[in-house]
Parts: sequence; structure tokens; C-alpha cells
Amino acid sequence: MKKFTDFKTFNNFIGVDEPIDEDIDVGCYPENILLKSDGIYIDFYRISFKTNYINPDSPNFDHSDPKPITAVFFNSPGKLYEWGLDDLFEGFYLQLSKKIIEDNRYLFQNFLEYGYHEALFLNEEEEKEIVLLYENLMQKANNKSTGQDVLLAYVNLILNLVESFYKRQFSTEAKKYNYIVSEFQQLLRDYYDGRTKGVPSVHYFAEKMKLTPNYLGDVLKTFTHKSAIETIHEHITHEAKKLLLESKLTNSEIAFELGFDYPNYFAKLFKKQTQLTPKQYRIKQRALNNG
Repeated sequence: MKKFTDFKTFNNFIGVDEPIDEDIDVGCYPENILLKSDGIYIDFYRISFKTNYINPDSPNFDHSDPKPITAVFFNSPGKLYEWGLDDLFEGFYLQLSKKIIEDNRYLFQNFLEYGYHEALFLNEEEEKEIVLLYENLMQKANNKSTGQDVLLAYVNLILNLVESFYKRQFSTEAKKYNYIVSEFQQLLRDYYDGRTKGVPSVHYFAEKMKLTPNYLGDVLKTFTHKSAIETIHEHITHEAKKLLLESKLTNSEIAFELGFDYPNYFAKLFKKQTQLTPKQYRIKQRALNNG
């Protein structure tokens, strides 16, 4: 399995120009681009704008009506990628080293880890905006006198523009994402209907759903206006309330029943959610129920 840790060897492998810089690289896809490859790993981020693009291996590909698409695709470190294309395509690529992201954390956006399962499909106006920014970035990058701070400013513009387009895609294609929300909610219910093994994490559910945690969290936030961890904590609180009122379990026993290793962690979360300790909640609700 090939692993590419730098732009130069990867660019040579797929048939694009020598990198402009070891931390930021931008360019156009040429006619001699590599159309097929077995699985490879890259140790940096790639943001590819592709037009007239047909990928029969894509999960979104309609074999009955194979129309070319215009979209932005993302590759991130540690993920396996393979492709097999039959036709040439046009477009631009932007490559960012892990170092440039780590040194400039404001550049990092959740969608940089969305990976193959969530391309960004552009309309005509969005395509024009993206192309203009890529062309300007390329012009600046090829000018030796341009400082890295200017390049970073253009990169930041591209990333912020892409983020706004993702919000549009989420909001205009609700049906496509509703199943993700429903599946997450069902998995959360199922987790507490069975034998719990610790408090579940966002990563646990993302892995079950074969999604990245950031992608799952962004979809949930868009459609429920709550983060994934907020939803998990609300469900834990709901389960705790039932146990406090319907069982004779002690607070510590309820904490262990809900997957907490330490009862004080449970009590802290419960109070944050309800402004009451578990004991106060139990006393208050029983007094109300007894009239």
C-alpha cells in the first residue's frame, strides 16, 4: 500500500506539476492526470474542485443516467483512497500540509474530514465563485514575491466559502440527511435499551454509522440545532429521570446503570442538565406527584 507524505512524490504519481510550496500547493488538473489507482494513503489535506467529472465508483453515481457533475471533494490524512475513472475531467486542486493546519488552526474546518462520503455539489453561481478564488490563488502562488500570509488569506476565503455552500446543501437536501438523524437517534435508544458498557461517545455512533464524527455532528447540528454530545447528554438525563422516579436504585446505582464509572460525574452532568442534583430531583418530583 503506497503512502505519500509529501506533495512532490504524490504530484509526480498522479501527473500534476511540481508543488509550489511544501505546505501550500495549488494547480490545475492536466490532460495526462492518472485516471486509475489502487488504494493509497496521503498524509496531508486535499481540496479538489472537479468539473465534467464522472466517477462510476461513487456512492452517488446514477448508472441509469451517468451525467457529469461539478463538485468539491476532500481527502484527509490517514484515509484510504482509490479511484477508477474512464473519462478526463477539469478542475483545480489545493493541498495543505498537516503542519500548516496545525500552525493556523483557524483554517481547519470540519468538512476537511468529511472524506469521500460527502462531496459538495455546486450550482452555477457557486462554481463561478470557487473558480475565481482558485485562479487568484494560483496567480498569487506562482508569484515568488507573494508571502505565505497572502496565500493563507486566499485559502481561508476558499474554506469559508465552501463552508457556506455546505450549509446550503444541508438545508436544501433535507431528505438526503434525515436518515442520518433518525439512525443516530435509534442507535442512542438501542444503546440504553441494552446492557450499557460505559457512556457512549460521538465517535462510537459515528463508527457504527460509518461516518466521521465531525460529519455526523454537523448534520445533527443542522437539523436538530443541537450537537451530538448535547443529544447524548439529554438522553442520559431522560433515562436518569425515569430511574429516579420508577426505581428504588440509589444515585450511585443509577450512575453505574447508565454507564458512568464514577457517580460524581453522573451527578455533575445531571445537575448541569436540570439545575438539580439527582437527590433533589427525586424529592421534588415525588412531592409533586403526592400532591
